[in-house]
Amino acid sequence: MFTKEAANVAQILKSIFFQFGPPKILQSDNGREFVAHVIYDLKKTWTDLIIINGRPRHPQSQGLVERGNAVVQQLLGKWLDSNRTADWPAGLGL
Repeated sequence: MFTKEAANVAQILKSIFFQFGPPKILQSDNGREFVAHVIYDLKKTWTDLIIINGRPRHPQSQGLVERGNAVVQQLLGKWLDSNRTADWPAGLGL
């Protein structure tokens, strides 16, 4: 991912959704890149997609997301080690 701008995040999510199918729920924190209109425009293509933003100043609501991130980070770390590279976007197929 080159930037955390909403348009870039939305484009990467689209490429993942087209490749693997969309999730039922897209849960994120309240970062600007996740509350922008381009993210909510994803629902135009995937009408069943539910977008949930965490509660402001309440990090406990992000526990499930953070645990999922930890799993991805661990698997990606193993991939980076076994492929002897630091090119983590390649490990995610981006």
